[in-house]
Amino acid sequence: MVNAIMGGVLIGTAVSLMMLFNGRVTGISGILAGIVKPARGDLGWRISFLLGLLLGGAALLVYRPEAFVQQSSAEWGDYIFAGLLVGFGTLLGNGCTSGHGVCGISRLSVRSIMATVTFIVFGMLSLLMFKLLRGTL
Repeated sequence: MVNAIMGGVLIGTAVSLMMLFNGRVTGISGILAGIVKPARGDLGWRISFLLGLLLGGAALLVYRPEAFVQQSSAEWGDYIFAGLLVGFGTLLGNGCTSGHGVCGISRLSVRSIMATVTFIVFGMLSLLMFKLLRGTL
Protein backbone atom coordinates (compact mmCIF):
# COMPACT_ATOMS: atom_id res chain seq x y z
CA MET A 1 0.00 0.00 0.00
CA VAL A 2 2.83 2.39 0.81
CA ASN A 3 4.41 1.77 -2.60
CA ALA A 4 1.14 2.64 -4.35
CA ILE A 5 0.75 5.85 -2.35
CA MET A 6 4.37 6.85 -2.98
CA GLY A 7 3.96 6.08 -6.69
CA GLY A 8 0.82 8.21 -6.84
CA VAL A 9 2.54 11.09 -5.08
CA LEU A 10 5.50 10.88 -7.46
CA ILE A 11 3.26 10.79 -10.53
CA GLY A 12 1.17 13.70 -9.24
CA THR A 13 4.28 15.72 -8.46
CA ALA A 14 5.84 14.97 -11.86
CA VAL A 15 2.78 15.99 -13.88
CA SER A 16 2.33 19.12 -11.75
CA LEU A 17 5.96 20.13 -12.34
CA MET A 18 5.58 19.49 -16.07
CA MET A 19 2.54 21.79 -16.18
CA LEU A 20 4.19 24.41 -13.96
CA PHE A 21 7.55 24.60 -15.72
CA ASN A 22 6.69 23.51 -19.26
CA GLY A 23 3.01 24.43 -19.54
CA ARG A 24 2.24 21.00 -20.96
CA VAL A 25 0.09 18.03 -20.06
CA THR A 26 2.10 14.89 -19.36
CA GLY A 27 0.50 12.60 -21.91
CA ILE A 28 2.99 9.94 -22.93
CA SER A 29 1.36 9.23 -26.30
CA GLY A 30 1.42 12.95 -27.14
CA ILE A 31 5.04 13.27 -26.05
CA LEU A 32 5.99 10.29 -28.20
CA ALA A 33 3.97 11.59 -31.17
CA GLY A 34 5.91 14.86 -30.87
CA ILE A 35 9.14 12.94 -31.41
CA VAL A 36 7.80 11.31 -34.55
CA LYS A 37 6.60 14.68 -35.92
CA PRO A 38 8.57 17.28 -33.95
CA ALA A 39 7.82 20.99 -33.93
CA ARG A 40 10.76 23.37 -34.14
CA GLY A 41 12.69 23.47 -30.84
CA ASP A 42 10.41 20.88 -29.28
CA LEU A 43 12.47 17.71 -29.58
CA GLY A 44 14.97 18.00 -26.70
CA TRP A 45 12.59 17.94 -23.76
CA ARG A 46 10.55 15.13 -25.33
CA ILE A 47 13.58 12.90 -25.80
CA SER A 48 14.81 13.75 -22.29
CA PHE A 49 11.43 12.91 -20.81
CA LEU A 50 11.19 9.53 -22.54
CA LEU A 51 14.83 8.71 -21.72
CA GLY A 52 14.03 9.51 -18.10
CA LEU A 53 11.15 7.03 -18.18
CA LEU A 54 13.38 4.34 -19.66
CA LEU A 55 16.31 5.04 -17.33
CA GLY A 56 13.99 5.12 -14.33
CA GLY A 57 12.67 1.69 -15.31
CA ALA A 58 16.23 0.41 -15.82
CA ALA A 59 17.25 1.71 -12.39
CA LEU A 60 14.26 -0.03 -10.82
CA LEU A 61 15.25 -3.25 -12.59
CA VAL A 62 18.76 -3.01 -11.13
CA TYR A 63 17.75 -2.07 -7.58
CA ARG A 64 14.40 -3.87 -7.25
CA PRO A 65 14.33 -6.74 -9.78
CA GLU A 66 11.51 -8.41 -7.86
CA ALA A 67 9.23 -5.64 -9.15
CA PHE A 68 9.53 -7.22 -12.61
CA VAL A 69 8.49 -10.75 -11.69
CA GLN A 70 5.78 -11.80 -14.13
CA GLN A 71 2.66 -12.95 -12.33
CA SER A 72 0.56 -13.48 -15.43
CA SER A 73 0.01 -16.49 -17.64
CA ALA A 74 0.06 -14.23 -20.71
CA GLU A 75 2.53 -14.89 -23.49
CA TRP A 76 4.54 -12.46 -25.66
CA GLY A 77 1.95 -12.52 -28.43
CA ASP A 78 -0.68 -11.46 -25.90
CA TYR A 79 1.42 -8.48 -24.87
CA ILE A 80 2.03 -7.47 -28.47
CA PHE A 81 -1.69 -7.70 -29.28
CA ALA A 82 -2.55 -5.73 -26.13
CA GLY A 83 0.02 -3.07 -27.02
CA LEU A 84 -1.48 -2.70 -30.49
CA LEU A 85 -4.95 -2.33 -28.96
CA VAL A 86 -3.66 0.34 -26.59
CA GLY A 87 -1.96 2.17 -29.44
CA PHE A 88 -5.16 2.07 -31.50
CA GLY A 89 -7.12 3.29 -28.47
CA THR A 90 -4.81 6.26 -27.94
CA LEU A 91 -5.39 7.28 -31.53
CA LEU A 92 -9.17 6.98 -31.15
CA GLY A 93 -9.21 8.71 -27.77
CA ASN A 94 -6.73 11.40 -28.81
CA GLY A 95 -4.60 10.58 -25.80
CA CYS A 96 -3.71 7.94 -23.26
CA THR A 97 -4.36 7.17 -19.62
CA SER A 98 -1.56 9.44 -18.46
CA GLY A 99 -2.86 12.44 -20.38
CA HIS A 100 -6.57 11.88 -19.84
CA GLY A 101 -6.58 9.88 -16.60
CA VAL A 102 -3.96 11.70 -14.58
CA CYS A 103 -3.82 15.17 -16.07
CA GLY A 104 -7.29 15.57 -17.57
CA ILE A 105 -9.24 14.37 -14.56
CA SER A 106 -7.21 16.61 -12.24
CA ARG A 107 -8.25 19.56 -14.45
CA LEU A 108 -11.88 18.36 -14.29
CA SER A 109 -12.00 17.90 -18.07
CA VAL A 110 -15.30 16.21 -18.95
CA ARG A 111 -13.73 14.87 -22.14
CA SER A 112 -10.89 13.29 -20.17
CA ILE A 113 -13.24 11.86 -17.55
CA MET A 114 -15.31 10.22 -20.30
CA ALA A 115 -12.17 8.97 -22.06
CA THR A 116 -10.84 7.45 -18.83
CA VAL A 117 -14.16 5.75 -18.07
CA THR A 118 -14.10 4.37 -21.63
CA PHE A 119 -10.52 3.11 -21.18
CA ILE A 120 -11.46 1.31 -17.97
CA VAL A 121 -14.68 -0.23 -19.34
CA PHE A 122 -13.03 -1.48 -22.51
CA GLY A 123 -10.03 -2.73 -20.55
CA MET A 124 -12.38 -4.79 -18.39
CA LEU A 125 -14.26 -6.08 -21.45
CA SER A 126 -10.99 -6.97 -23.17
CA LEU A 127 -9.83 -8.94 -20.14
CA LEU A 128 -13.18 -10.72 -19.95
CA MET A 129 -12.99 -11.66 -23.65
CA PHE A 130 -9.37 -12.78 -23.27
CA LYS A 131 -10.26 -15.01 -20.32
CA LEU A 132 -13.33 -16.42 -22.09
CA LEU A 133 -11.30 -17.23 -25.20
CA ARG A 134 -8.59 -18.89 -23.10
CA GLY A 135 -11.14 -20.79 -21.02
CA THR A 136 -9.69 -19.38 -17.79
CA LEU A 137 -12.83 -17.64 -16.55
